Amino acid sequence: MRKPVDATQTPAWGKLEQLHQELAPNLREWFAQDPARAERYTYQLADLHVDLSKNLINDDVLAALLELAEQVDVAERREAMFNGEHINITENRAVLHTALRRPESDTLEVDGQNVVADVHATLAKVYAFAEEVRSGVWRGVTGKPISTVVNIGIGGSDLGPVMVYEALAPYRQPGLECRFISNIDPTDCAETVADLDPETTLFIIASKTFTTLETLTNARMARDWFLASLEAKGISTEGAIAKHFVAVSTALDKVAEFGIDPKNAFGFWNWVGGRYSVDSAVGTVLAVAVGPENFNHFLSGFHAVDEHFRNTEPAKNVPLLMGLLNIWYVNFFGAASHAVLPYDQHLHRFAAYLQQLTMESNGKRVRWDGTPVTSATGEIFWGEPGTNGQHAFYQLIHQGTQLIPADFIAMANPAHPVRDGEQDVHELFLSNFLAQTAALAFGKTEAEVRAEGTPEEIVPARIFPGNRPTTSILGPELSPAVVGQLIALYEHITFVQGIVWGIDSFDQWGVELGKKLALQIAPAVSGDAEALASQDASTQALIKAYRELRH
Repeated sequence: MRKPVDATQTPAWGKLEQLHQELAPNLREWFAQDPARAERYTYQLADLHVDLSKNLINDDVLAALLELAEQVDVAERREAMFNGEHINITENRAVLHTALRRPESDTLEVDGQNVVADVHATLAKVYAFAEEVRSGVWRGVTGKPISTVVNIGIGGSDLGPVMVYEALAPYRQPGLECRFISNIDPTDCAETVADLDPETTLFIIASKTFTTLETLTNARMARDWFLASLEAKGISTEGAIAKHFVAVSTALDKVAEFGIDPKNAFGFWNWVGGRYSVDSAVGTVLAVAVGPENFNHFLSGFHAVDEHFRNTEPAKNVPLLMGLLNIWYVNFFGAASHAVLPYDQHLHRFAAYLQQLTMESNGKRVRWDGTPVTSATGEIFWGEPGTNGQHAFYQLIHQGTQLIPADFIAMANPAHPVRDGEQDVHELFLSNFLAQTAALAFGKTEAEVRAEGTPEEIVPARIFPGNRPTTSILGPELSPAVVGQLIALYEHITFVQGIVWGIDSFDQWGVELGKKLALQIAPAVSGDAEALASQDASTQALIKAYRELRH
């Protein structure tokens, strides 16, 4: 096993420490002194126009960051990932989400198997199923076509599909609705299915092993509702499960035990992590919603960014640069969080999706060789769509004591062009996008506040320090390809950070402990005295309080 490079011991890290000490950020002056700054720090990534000029960087900082990438072997590790080496060290697996979007003409042999051929064979199966549902060929137990598809999953089997389903709302087939169940809280399942017709509802159960506690519990609750609803209508349930349930899983024996026809199971591979799986068979619900052609465009967006990340020189490589900027802020400025602020309502679940992608990947305290990390790792990703966020938490970013780097995302062409009298509403919306990045960068000085006639006693409250770093990402429109590009961009940003920190960004052992303890505690919650006695004092007290409160 190749040991990670300790980034903190590299010459580049020392250079960055010195540059940080010497840096006196003043974006006002930097832009005034360098008319070409915006142009020099603006890049093209597939369809995305990416402006890094309002970040706290200069040429020396960027050069040192790129030296750091070279000294920790980002390029070498990137090639190892694309080539299918087992870079997920703790699980001894390849990391090949990039293979999910490679063209059918490509070949990639991993562990003796052409994985690209496998991917496209599965895609063909998913597409055939999607077309059957979309065209009405797929019929339920009473011969009616499907009008509602319910996806049951959790984590990567839910967050990605939900986010993309919302993002691509204009591309959905009319008359065909998709819903999502993830939370084991029975309220989620009960309220999602409450108004559905069992004769026209199809369930997709997404669980690779078909053992995921939350997913299978919800699947059984959905099955119980489905069978009871049919019986209430006087409809025979014989063979009904096979016509109304399909699976995204490779555990065909368990799929069959549930009552699902194994031929209606769509598999994926152990080299696809859950949070990297939306473009695999996990996206079956999306192929149904937007159609195979649009799903193909979605995949092409991913691939365009993959090619850029793999082949573009470091100085113009957007995922590399953005990943290194995050290192700059986390490790040298002490930034604990990162805001993602999409000025597009269809991206209202994007920040939630990124939370799993980034924090499950890089929330680690040991390196891939088991040794402790040598620097801070990870950031808290969060955000809401603009302009909602402007009236909620932007105050903290503008005038708070914490440095919070922020990514602003907007599209030039809206899904719904509207005018309010003479005003193009989308242009008003984008004016807010532009105004916020300018205000964060340049602030408002004491002299400017006084010049407005502000009463002296409130002058300090109205000063904006500025020099708050932002990245602006502008796309043509929120098409399937652009959504794929945005996801792939952040996948590779996350990868770059993980390599610098020397961690395995592709395992998630921190997810497992709580699951195991829940299974141990469940008997105590249900009234098992022996199990209750084995719990800690706080847990015992909470269980007793719960049982007293339970009707």
